[in-house]
Amino acid sequence: MRKKPKIAVIGAGASGCFAALQIYDELQGLCDIQIFEKSKEPLSKLKISGGGRCNVTHNLFDPELLSMRYPRGNKELRWAFESFSPSDTITWFQKRGVTLKAEADGRMFPTTDSSETIINCFLDELKSKKIPIHFEQGLVGIYPNQIPDVNLNQKNGFRVLWEGGFEENFGTVVIATGSNRKVWSILEKLGHKIITPVPSLFTLTLENTDLVELTGLVVPNSEIKILPKGKPQSGPMLITHWGLSGPCALRLSAWEARTLFEADYKVDLSVNWIGGEKTQNVEEIYLSKKEKTPGDKLVPDPLWKLPNRFWEWILNESKIQPNKRYSDISKSEIRNLCLILTQTKLRMVAKGVFKEEFVTAGGVSRKDIQFQTMESKKTPGLFFTGEVIDVDGVTGGFNFQNAWTTATIAARGIRKTIVI
Repeated sequence: MRKKPKIAVIGAGASGCFAALQIYDELQGLCDIQIFEKSKEPLSKLKISGGGRCNVTHNLFDPELLSMRYPRGNKELRWAFESFSPSDTITWFQKRGVTLKAEADGRMFPTTDSSETIINCFLDELKSKKIPIHFEQGLVGIYPNQIPDVNLNQKNGFRVLWEGGFEENFGTVVIATGSNRKVWSILEKLGHKIITPVPSLFTLTLENTDLVELTGLVVPNSEIKILPKGKPQSGPMLITHWGLSGPCALRLSAWEARTLFEADYKVDLSVNWIGGEKTQNVEEIYLSKKEKTPGDKLVPDPLWKLPNRFWEWILNESKIQPNKRYSDISKSEIRNLCLILTQTKLRMVAKGVFKEEFVTAGGVSRKDIQFQTMESKKTPGLFFTGEVIDVDGVTGGFNFQNAWTTATIAARGIRKTIVI
């Protein structure tokens, strides 16, 4: 009688644990799955996500729109999200007694607002399926076997070596180690191309500017780009004591991750504090008000929803005294005001840290992976999930959704390679 197929999942993070559970279900439990983790605890990123509340996914259900939230991997994930989407994530957790809720910005959290709810869900599932996690197991190497092992009931399989000299044979190996340079080095020896990793999702540290005196203010509809010809990113902008954060700044850091890295995070930025409004259009609005209502005080358009203190900063930058009426303002002052509103020039001098979350742009080349199965094109029997691949999303639950989706596709891909 043949033994159960042996499957090693390297990494006990979100994608690794989810992959193990999905593989178990796909193979109806007729397999020996083991998870190996280099640290002393599992699911560490889940624990700190969303300020400890765990931003599980995003309630963006259209695969086309969803894939556009990934600076790297959007083309590959476009199809993948047809296979396992945020709605499937919601259903998966719901079946296990975990209800998710969507906030105004689309981020989804457990209704308990606690990451422990998600972590316990995973650990309980792993325990009920008797899937062990072996901690403090640092990977040393993965070596494809040259001779088939009929007992593995799979392809030739692999000899997996751990720190301390321990080794074991597995028919299938799933790499779910996230951003791990040592593992990437091991994969390079197997013939995989590694796209040099650079940081993504970070805040923008600015050169000396009195803007930082407005720490804590949010400008709700901003647009930012790298000068001279960067692609603009939009969303709420949070002013911090070191510079800029919030969705708008973080999206820029993700989409321009490699550009910013190559510039050593020293670039000129242009910020439009009122979204996509053109300078000329705004100028025409103010000139019209100057002509038609000269006795009115100079105020921002209510649709812009600019905080009062921020408007005072705009006026100060424009060298316009507060409470001035349109009749007292020259056309050149109006022009300067509109330029500050729509084209504020700032200098970025360093990258900051986005809470404790860390995402990289880079990893195993997407060209080396068959995204219909997540199996390696270079090494049959080797599968990839999550951030070990050159795939990353903007903030908002998108990186976890990538973990759930690629883990599920890997599980289905593994099912196709194994005859029970």
